[in-house]
Amino acid sequence: MGDKENGDEDLPRDAKIIKTLLKSMGVSEYEPHVIHQFLELWYRYVVDVLTDAQVYLEHASKPAIDPDDIKLAIQTKVNFGFSQPPPREVLLELARNRNKMPLPKSITGPGIPFPPDEDTLISPNYQLAIPRRPQAQADEEMEEDGDMVDPNQNSNLNPPQEQKTDQQQNTSQRVSFPLTGKRPR
Repeated sequence: MGDKENGDEDLPRDAKIIKTLLKSMGVSEYEPHVIHQFLELWYRYVVDVLTDAQVYLEHASKPAIDPDDIKLAIQTKVNFGFSQPPPREVLLELARNRNKMPLPKSITGPGIPFPPDEDTLISPNYQLAIPRRPQAQADEEMEEDGDMVDPNQNSNLNPPQEQKTDQQQNTSQRVSFPLTGKRPR
């Protein structure tokens, strides 16, 4: 395969090196922007290492960067930029200590445990506002039905003025109840 078959003739040398590295690692399928991301990472890493080497050069009062400055900058990046995993023995000891504690017993049977309906947000719950009818309209409907006496009206207990203010204040009544699968009969 030549560079012309892959369309690599217009790629920079560093991009071709990254493609070769990916191919040598067995990566055959990848997005085209992956190469650009690796180039960006590569360039940023090199600039950081050279900047650190420049700082070490100035500290040592040397005329030019030498390989020791580069090695020190790379070692600093490795030590402080990447965290090393703990040794295998430490991980095994942590696992043994953790596995000594038994798992809690399941209090539910097989299947998915669900919380009670009253603790869920999907529990059917309705709040209705039932408007109260004005007294004049209620009296007319009662007269039409043949009932002349209003059971809620007690002339001995409430004077007529108090009844009117109660009716004006309580224009609607709120009723709240949960719905279950059973209907009231």
